[in-house]
Amino acid sequence: MQTSRLLVFSLFLCVSILSAQQPKKLSSSEIFESVQKLNVLASVLYIAAHPDDENTRLISYMSNQMKARTAYLSLTRGDGGQNLIGPELRELLGLIRSQELVAARRIDGGEQLFTRANDFGFSKHPDETLSIWNKNEVLSDVVWAIRTFKPDIIINRFDHRTAGQTHGHHTASAMLGMQAFDLANDKNKFPNQLQYTSTWQPKRIFFNTSWWFYGNQEDFDAADKSNMITFDVGMYYPLKGTSNNEVAALASSQHLSQGFGRMSDRGSQQEYIELLEGDALKNNTNIFEGIDTSWNRIEGGKAIGAVLNQVEANFNFNNPSEHLPQLVEAYQLLQKVEDTHWKTIKSDELLNLIEASAGLYLEATSRDASACPGEKVKLNLEVINRSNANITLKSLQILDTSDKLTIQKNLIANNKFNYNLETTIHPEANYTSAYWLLNEGTLGMYNVKDQTQIGQPLSTPALQVQFIMDIDDVELTFNKPVVYRYAKPEKGELYQPFEILPPATVRMSNRVVIFNTGESKQIEVTVKAHTNNASGTLSLIHPEGWVISPNSYSFEIENKNDANNFVFSVQPPKAQSEGFIVPIATIGSREFTKEVVEINYSHIPFQTVLLPSQTKVVRLDIQKRGNSIGYIEGAGDVVPESLRQIGYEVSIIKPEDINPDYLAEFDAIVVGIRAYNTIEALKFKQNDLLNYVANGGNLIVQYNTSRGVLVDNLAPYNLKLSRDRVTDETSDVRFVNPEHPVLNVPNKITKADFSNWTQERGLYFPDEWAKEFTPVLSMNDPNESPKEGSLLVAPYGKGYYVYTGLSFFREFPEGVSGAYRLFANMLSLGKTTAD
Repeated sequence: MQTSRLLVFSLFLCVSILSAQQPKKLSSSEIFESVQKLNVLASVLYIAAHPDDENTRLISYMSNQMKARTAYLSLTRGDGGQNLIGPELRELLGLIRSQELVAARRIDGGEQLFTRANDFGFSKHPDETLSIWNKNEVLSDVVWAIRTFKPDIIINRFDHRTAGQTHGHHTASAMLGMQAFDLANDKNKFPNQLQYTSTWQPKRIFFNTSWWFYGNQEDFDAADKSNMITFDVGMYYPLKGTSNNEVAALASSQHLSQGFGRMSDRGSQQEYIELLEGDALKNNTNIFEGIDTSWNRIEGGKAIGAVLNQVEANFNFNNPSEHLPQLVEAYQLLQKVEDTHWKTIKSDELLNLIEASAGLYLEATSRDASACPGEKVKLNLEVINRSNANITLKSLQILDTSDKLTIQKNLIANNKFNYNLETTIHPEANYTSAYWLLNEGTLGMYNVKDQTQIGQPLSTPALQVQFIMDIDDVELTFNKPVVYRYAKPEKGELYQPFEILPPATVRMSNRVVIFNTGESKQIEVTVKAHTNNASGTLSLIHPEGWVISPNSYSFEIENKNDANNFVFSVQPPKAQSEGFIVPIATIGSREFTKEVVEINYSHIPFQTVLLPSQTKVVRLDIQKRGNSIGYIEGAGDVVPESLRQIGYEVSIIKPEDINPDYLAEFDAIVVGIRAYNTIEALKFKQNDLLNYVANGGNLIVQYNTSRGVLVDNLAPYNLKLSRDRVTDETSDVRFVNPEHPVLNVPNKITKADFSNWTQERGLYFPDEWAKEFTPVLSMNDPNESPKEGSLLVAPYGKGYYVYTGLSFFREFPEGVSGAYRLFANMLSLGKTTAD
């Protein structure tokens, strides 16, 4: 049992960040801060629902001021949000936001955990949230996080007593935190977890309150605070040369996909936490009251503390390696401790300190970025001892293999040693991908079969190397992930994770192909080789009634990373139909149906994910009027490509190019999602756009958030945005003005056109508008009043202004036929003849 528990703790602690960034090298001040943290045996778990929900000020305060081991448990990965930096949505956005959270924790000093809950989109009540999530499974994951992380203190970001008053995910996260606080110490609850860990009872659980939860500062000032603790989180850290608020702002600014980049601030700032359950406090000053957070906390810890407290008290900033004998002594003493939880945590911290204090540089790089199962991989291993300490490199070994190189080399100060080691990837090795995407899940839950993976922020590295060393005659083992290191002239040195990939991957050129006539279309399929001399056949699985030509292609790709493109002719059926086309690359007796998707943004590590490759094909009965569309891009969507799919010629309009003559070339202009929240230049171009409408143009504005609109005149008439939304994608849609042209010309819109919508109907609907606007649709979530602001049309001069909060940006990528037909009508307003 003890061995199993140690294993799961190691998994939580040692999940390597598959990072494109260089390995972190600690300065003397950072080493000293690590020593300070090493001498504190305290832990805090912060719980909320999404990436960017966390209070980075409080996480940084707990980690950097209180020196407590601090983690943020985000119940979801934020898959259901919007993306301000690119087109990725759903699971790809979840990958981006997971990395943004990990990046934030690297800055504020916390750790990152998750549950299996899938962010399915906005929810108005925790009852709905928990029914879609599978309450029992998510609750078990929160209990699992508590039992493995073993926090002394839990802090909920949200109030469990406010059901229906805020995002359902938010309230649900607080409710689950409260329930898990009571259940984590009950051996009869989720007993299967106890083969890997043990029960645990946190001391206290708090709610991180503020004026925001009271509606305004005045009500909060008047509130009873006798059950609250307050912290001034604005302190300055001389060792960092920055304040806690500045650290927090930088951490929060990692959430760029959500537009959280912000300016830093300085000075005193108060945070409040309200005690919900647990041991009462004698005075409201110390959340760890009654908990010994020193080394005396564990049996055998007093001797360790005596050694390490001396290191802290007499730290040599000029030569941290002076403390290596004491650090190694403490490590030896720690191995005799029976408390496996703290032994694992502090052993990991001590190894990192020993490595940093000695100036050890240990790196394992591969000559290639990837390999396939069964292939040989050549590794370069670099070792440097940048101190005068007596260190011997005994051996190098590939973790979980028998591949080993015996060295027995004394590491002379500042002399670089390089070694080559070859290993063979196991023939049945798993491919590198996001572990939570390996198995098909549900709308509300990811399907993770390995209990020990649940909660991990990212997948573990494909390969790791053990550097086995003697330091002061004590054997120590340092594990390093294998990475691929390279350079680009315009960027310098770069790192990316080494990956295990299939011999071939396949990619369809389009995620959705719309057939608005009975004519065939050409669909391109790319086969990429991840090994040399990949040969086989490529074919397509297709829906009944669709005709594919040719039946298959043969491919021979000589060099790894090369790709061949193949074009298939796809003939749709005469009647309306839809389905999926799946490419299959067959090599020998094995079939490969996945594509490699790359995600590459400068603020997070480069990453790839293997996803099923498929294209949705839709034979659609659709008519359109007009042909030339101008598109002003907003915060990232695929609407332009979707409009091209149904035969429009779409040109991307840059804000600086907006002028009356240029706009006059287009039959209609579409403004992308959140453009008026994100593009400052539009405030200077809005009059040109409205004049375009007055002169006979058709302007369609997609949703913007109600907060942060950058223009004063969003529309030619009064239009007030709100937070109204309809989250139930199956909600009844009623026609307020059934005879309006937007519901009849050139396509007759019926209720069937609102079938099979995904995630939501729409968001941020206007709730006030001038009489010139005509509301077209009415809809609402259960038990709510009708909302008529989802689609508003107003004639202005000779043209039409259309504002819509309908989620076309979500429906188009899913091939929702009714969304295409309705949008075609919007583009056709005011046009009397077909193009």
